[in-house]
Amino acid sequence: MTKKLEYIWLDGYKPTQSLRSKTRVEKDFGGTLEECPMWSFDGSSTEQAAGNDSDCLLKPVAIFPDPDRKDAYLVMTEVLNADGTPHESNGRATIDDDDADFWFGFEQEYFLWDVNTQLPPGFPEGGYPGPQGPYYCSVGAKNAHGRQCVDEHLDACLAAGINVEGINAEVASGQWEFQVFAKGAKRAGDETWVARYLLERCGEKYGYAIELHPKPLGATDWNGSGMHANFSNGAMRNAGNQDTFTQICEAFGKNIHRHIDVYGADNDQRLTGAHETEALDKFSYGISDRGASIRIPVGTIDNGWKGRLEDRRPASNADPYKVASVIVTTTKESGATAKKKATKKKATKKKAAKKKATKKKAAKKKAAKNKRSR
Repeated sequence: MTKKLEYIWLDGYKPTQSLRSKTRVEKDFGGTLEECPMWSFDGSSTEQAAGNDSDCLLKPVAIFPDPDRKDAYLVMTEVLNADGTPHESNGRATIDDDDADFWFGFEQEYFLWDVNTQLPPGFPEGGYPGPQGPYYCSVGAKNAHGRQCVDEHLDACLAAGINVEGINAEVASGQWEFQVFAKGAKRAGDETWVARYLLERCGEKYGYAIELHPKPLGATDWNGSGMHANFSNGAMRNAGNQDTFTQICEAFGKNIHRHIDVYGADNDQRLTGAHETEALDKFSYGISDRGASIRIPVGTIDNGWKGRLEDRRPASNADPYKVASVIVTTTKESGATAKKKATKKKATKKKAAKKKATKKKAAKKKAAKNKRSR
C-alpha cells in the first residue's frame, strides 16, 4: 500500500537548531524502520553545507505512526555528510549508550506564542497578567490558556506511540509542560524531538508558535522554561548506597562547562540563582532541593538509595540528544558505573568458583562412597 513518510531532521542553525521535514511517498510500504530508505536534502538551505557541495544524507533511526495524516508515518533521522560520516550538527551520533543502559525522563517546558499578538495567550497587549502563582496546574478560563492545543498535542503523541507520561500548566500564563520517558538515551531523544515536532504542527492549527527560549519575556519575575533531565543507569537503579550517587554528583561538579555548553542558548538568563535555579557558573546538589543544579529525588532515598537523579540545568531549547550524551559521558567517567560493574563481575566469578568447588567436592565424596560399596 502507498504510504506517506515524513522525514524529520535537525538543521544546522546556531546556537539553536530547528526542526525540518519533507514528505516521501513509498509504494508497498509495510511500516518498519528497515524499509525506510536513506534520503538526501539540500544542506545549503539549512546551514549544513556549502552551495557547491550541498548534498547531505538522512539516515532513518526511528519510526512512528503519523496521528494527523492518513496512511502516513513520521521518520526521525540523523544527518550525515555525503560520505556517510555523522554531520557536525548530529548530536545523536555522539551518544555512548548502545545497550540502552541509561533511562531518561525529559520535562519539556515551553510557551505557546500567539503569532498575531507576539505574546503568550493570556497576556494583555502592552502589559502583563498577574504574577506567577495561580497559573501552575490551573483550571478555568481566567488562568489556563491554550488547553485545547495542549490536549490535542497529548492525544497526538499517544496515538504516535510516544511515551508521554503527563502534561501540566506551568507557572506563567501560556506556559505548559509535557514529560517524555524512554529506556535508552537515543530513544529518549527521538521521542522528545518527535513530540516537539507534533507540538509545532498542533500549534499551526491554532495560530501558536512554540517558544522554547528559556526566558522569552526577558528578566521578568517568572520562572524560565527548562527541560529537566531525569536519568539513571543500571548502577544507580541497583546501587543501594549513597556513595554511588555522591560520586556521580561530584563528577558533574567537576565538569560544569562541558554540560552548560550544550544545555541551551541564553541559559544564563534563566540560571541566575533565583526562581528555583542554581547560578550558571556554580554547582550544587541536594535531596529534594529544587534550587540545586542536581536534585536527588526523595523517592531515590525511600527506595534504599536506588533510582535516579534530576539535572535541573538544561534549558527548554537544549537538544535532548546532546544533553543525554554529556550526562552519559560524565556518569561513566565518575567511576561509579565501572566500579559497580567490576564488583558485580567479581562477585559473579567468586560465586561460580564456589559452585564449581562444591560440585567437585560432592563428586569426590560420591566416588569415595561408590568405591567403599564395591
